[in-house]
Amino acid sequence: MTDRLNSERVIARDDGFHPLVQEADEVLAPDTPLADLEQYLDRELIAIDFPSFTDGRGFSLARRLRELGYQGRLRASGRLIADQYAMARRVGFCEVEVAPDIAARQPQDQWIARADWKAFDHRAKLAG
Repeated sequence: MTDRLNSERVIARDDGFHPLVQEADEVLAPDTPLADLEQYLDRELIAIDFPSFTDGRGFSLARRLRELGYQGRLRASGRLIADQYAMARRVGFCEVEVAPDIAARQPQDQWIARADWKAFDHRAKLAG
């Protein structure tokens, strides 16, 4: 199963890789205006696109959606690497869609290694 998963997009969660079985109801570009986010609050699954490893605007969108009360699933998709998984989880993403080339270079054990993100959530510790 690992070889098959490495040739397809997969979903990374705290417990490893899973097959992509549900497409997003809405895919937001990283330049989606924050003022426009309220119109998406009723969606079941929203994906936010990360067009490059260095584009962090999707983290701000996810945090803002959660602050507005979004209760559905949030998926980060695009060019993310395992090192960004903890940040994605902290700002409100439930999962990360991993491209086949990244899954091949960074297998699930590298993603699972970042699944202890709660232990290093300094903002939550400061808030009490």
